[in-house]
Amino acid sequence: RGDVALSVAMTSISTLLAPFITPLLVLALAGSTLDVSAGDMFLSILQVVLLPVVGGLLLRTFAGRLVAGILPVLPLISVLGIVLVVTGVVGANADAVMTTGLLLGLAVIAHNTLGLALGYLVGLAGRLPETGRRALSVEVGMQNSGLAASLATAHFEPLAALPGALFSVWHNLSGAAVATFWARRPPATEGDREETPAP
Repeated sequence: RGDVALSVAMTSISTLLAPFITPLLVLALAGSTLDVSAGDMFLSILQVVLLPVVGGLLLRTFAGRLVAGILPVLPLISVLGIVLVVTGVVGANADAVMTTGLLLGLAVIAHNTLGLALGYLVGLAGRLPETGRRALSVEVGMQNSGLAASLATAHFEPLAALPGALFSVWHNLSGAAVATFWARRPPATEGDREETPAP
């Protein structure tokens, strides 16, 4: 029950900026550069995210009846795909999971929880309506962990994909809990909201 258009716009922009911003963030936070081509990473993002989306839109437009027939099973296929990615990454890093799994799990939970909370608070500080706050919270707190694991596997060591894989498991649980909580509390309509005094 959030602002879907705002969420989709933010996801699209952040995905397109990722190959350019990610190396700069690593330089600023870790003090070193990434030994990976921004162009190669950008192409990977196109392959993993944008091409399937465009392909899905084209299929829906030109083969609507076919898509309508298989639409009920597509979410299950998506979940199975993520499960396979997570299983492969965790299996390839079993030793690392045994030694640092608890610490990494706590970091993943903290990252997700802070993202959900800070996204909502920024929306509140920016005086967004409740639907906008919810969209911002989900956008900041929930990340494309499948994309993260794919990029890490393609451009770094397999161990780099482990945080994304664990995040995928956790944020599906936390996201479902937050969605259920908000679904039971419809946001106020324009007429129901009190007028916010001008600054």
